[in-house]
Amino acid sequence: MHQSAPDPWPRVLHLTQPVDGGVARVVADLAAAQLAAGMRVTVGCPESRFADRLRSAGVDVRTWRATRAPGPSLVGEVRRLARLVAEVRPDLVHAHSAKAGLAGRLAVRGRIPTVFQPHAWSFEAVGGVTGALALRWERHGARWAHRTVCVSEAERETGLRAGIDGRWSVIPNGVDPHRFRPAPDPFSALDCESSSGPRSGPGHGARSDAGAVRAALLPGTGPRVPLVVCVGRLCRQKGQDVLLDAWGAVRARVPDARLVLVGDGPDRDRLKPPASVRLVGAVADVVPWYQAADLVVLPSRWEGMALAPLEAMACGRPVVVTDVDGARESLPLALRPHCLVPAGDPAALAAAVVRLLLDPPLRASLGRRARRHIQSAHDARHTAAAVADLYRDLLGRGPGARVVPTEYRESIHS
Repeated sequence: MHQSAPDPWPRVLHLTQPVDGGVARVVADLAAAQLAAGMRVTVGCPESRFADRLRSAGVDVRTWRATRAPGPSLVGEVRRLARLVAEVRPDLVHAHSAKAGLAGRLAVRGRIPTVFQPHAWSFEAVGGVTGALALRWERHGARWAHRTVCVSEAERETGLRAGIDGRWSVIPNGVDPHRFRPAPDPFSALDCESSSGPRSGPGHGARSDAGAVRAALLPGTGPRVPLVVCVGRLCRQKGQDVLLDAWGAVRARVPDARLVLVGDGPDRDRLKPPASVRLVGAVADVVPWYQAADLVVLPSRWEGMALAPLEAMACGRPVVVTDVDGARESLPLALRPHCLVPAGDPAALAAAVVRLLLDPPLRASLGRRARRHIQSAHDARHTAAAVADLYRDLLGRGPGARVVPTEYRESIHS
C-alpha cells in the first residue's frame, strides 16, 4: 500500500497577548518570514486590528479571547487555549510575552515542543505580592518550555539572577532595513546605499527629504526647528513621564525644541504635556516620524530589547535610551558614550538630549553608524533564520532542512 510522503513543513502556532506594540510587531515579522518559507503558520490572539492585518497577509488566525493581565479569567483562557491547540494540532508552540506564556505553558504543559519568549520579564513590571507571584510562576513554568528565547544577553542574565532554570537561547530583535530607512536626500550618501533602487510608498523611499517628511507631518514646523520623537506605548514601562520631567531642562537650553510622543496607552490621560509637546496617538506607519526626527528618545524603565531604537537607527537617526536590559547590546560602540543614560534620571536624560540637539554634525555621524550597525547586526532576516534554526533543533530536523528562505520581504506591515 502506497503511503504519502510526510509533510516537510512544520505547523507552528504563535500565541500572543498583547496584540499591539513591539510584541505584535515581532510576531508579525516572524509570521511573514515563516509564511513566505512555506511553513504552516497559525497565530492565536484576541480579535484586533493586528489579527485583521495578519489575515489580510494570508496568516491563519484563530481567535483566543484573553485579557492582557492575569486575573480571575485565567482559568477560562487556559481552557480555550487548550481547545485551540487541539484544533490546530501544531508541531511546535511559540508563546510570546507574559500572558500568552503563562496560559500557553499551562495549556500545553510540555506535551509538544514549546518556545517561550518573554519580551521582558513579567516580574520587572510589578512589585509587592504581584511581583513575587510572577517570579514564582516564571520559576515554575520554565519546566514546560523546551526553550526560553531572550532577545538580549542581559535579559537572559536577569532570568538567571532571578533563579529561573531555563534552557536558553539568545536571539536579538531585528527590523527590516528596507522598510525602516532614511528619507531619500540627494545630498546624502545614505540614499545611494541600496543597489535595489528607490522604493515607492510611505516609509519606502518616496522621493522627498527629511524636511519634506516633517513638513507633511507637522505643518508649520520649520526644517531648522529641533525635533525629538519618542515612539512607544504610553505606559510606565516606556517612561514618557521621565522624558516630560526632563523636557523643561531641554527647553531651557534649546528653547525652540519640539517633542512628539507617538503611541497610545493607559497613561495617555495622566500625561500633562506642555505646549511644546504633541501627542499624536497611534499611527499606521511610524517610519515617517523617525525620518522627520533629529533625535529619537526612549526612556524605558525596563525592556528585553526595545524595537523603537532599532527602527530609529535603521532610519539613520541617533537615539537616546536608558541603560536597561538589551539597550547597551542594541547600540554600536560609537553611540554608547553619547546615547546611553541611567534609567529614571531626568537630569541625565536632558543633558544627553541637549548635547545631541546642539551638535548636528555629531548627530549625522552617529546616525550613519547606527544605520550600518542595524544592517549588520539587527536585520530581521537574521532573526528569522536564528528562530528557524531553533525550530529545527527542537523538531529534530537536520541543519539542511529548509525552514525559512534566505530572503523575504515584509508583507504584513505594508
